[in-house]
Amino acid sequence: MTSPDISWDADSFRAGIESTVQEFVDGQADWLAALGEDAVRLIAHARTSISGGKRFRAAFCWWGHLAVGAPVSEAALLRACASLELLHASALVHDDYMDASDVRRGRPATHRAFEALHREQGWSGSAAQYGGSAAILLGDLLLSWSDEMLRTCSLPSERVLDALGFFDLTRSEVVTGQFLDVSAQARGASDVDLAMTVLRYKSAKYSIERPLHIGAALAGATPALQAELTRFGLPLGEAFQLRDDLLGVFGDPSVTGKPAGDDLTEGKRTVLIALALDALPSEDAKVLDSRLGAQLTVGEVRHLRTLIESSGAREQVEDVITQLTDRALAALDAADITDGARAVLRGLAADATQRTV
Repeated sequence: MTSPDISWDADSFRAGIESTVQEFVDGQADWLAALGEDAVRLIAHARTSISGGKRFRAAFCWWGHLAVGAPVSEAALLRACASLELLHASALVHDDYMDASDVRRGRPATHRAFEALHREQGWSGSAAQYGGSAAILLGDLLLSWSDEMLRTCSLPSERVLDALGFFDLTRSEVVTGQFLDVSAQARGASDVDLAMTVLRYKSAKYSIERPLHIGAALAGATPALQAELTRFGLPLGEAFQLRDDLLGVFGDPSVTGKPAGDDLTEGKRTVLIALALDALPSEDAKVLDSRLGAQLTVGEVRHLRTLIESSGAREQVEDVITQLTDRALAALDAADITDGARAVLRGLAADATQRTV
């Protein structure tokens, strides 16, 4: 398929997404600020929540569109892609609260920041409850804005309506996947099949497959082409999240912006953990299982990492990432999409699965 004559500069694209989401918040702030200093604080934290990041979801949406054809308006498409970054920010704010995370991208998580504000001001009631309430409401606000941003992107209305169908499905999948994750942690359940289901619906689909679908729908893609994008996007999204799970245990805090072994402290029942528990001798498995979700010292994190490494689970996950990526790339090569999009999507696949942050 002939490629539209549009160049790709990843840094410029990320800057464009940043500018677009911040301009959207500017428009919301124009009237929300009149509600007083509490609303101003909420807006300030909205800005923090949407700042930075890899912008993978927006990029896959953009190239899902260009896989089909050139955009009617680059500015309108940029706005549509940016809506996915608001959805992502909403999920992170809620996720940090549910996981009791202290840090996000090297800064205090939203609930911790509002909790600290409550204490500093000497307000009445529970500081922790105030912080949690603020995080829930900010996440809800960002979720509402994501829908508004897509609906008002100014692309043809019939195509926006098609894209909204995928967007609705995305939000349902993310929320349900998140609840499956919370429930698995509550039960202390470590099962590879369950962990893969959580991974698929909580993250994999909304990180790559659905952004591709939304972008392609905005370009008028056929159901057959959407199915081809699934064959590429779903396994790649799974590989993307498996890489994230490895970084959550073995990542360098100076690079990830999160504490060492953060997923261990949060008690994440990931594929990595399920594989390790299956393979470890019973006594070592009991140690790992009993310390998941506990406050861990640096030494304890190091010991649990050693147990996971010795089980062979890390190597297994690396092998699965390679297999899923190879499957995705084979599907990409076979897809009836523009050659320019194919080349960029291949590069994005490498960025998504070989990253260190």
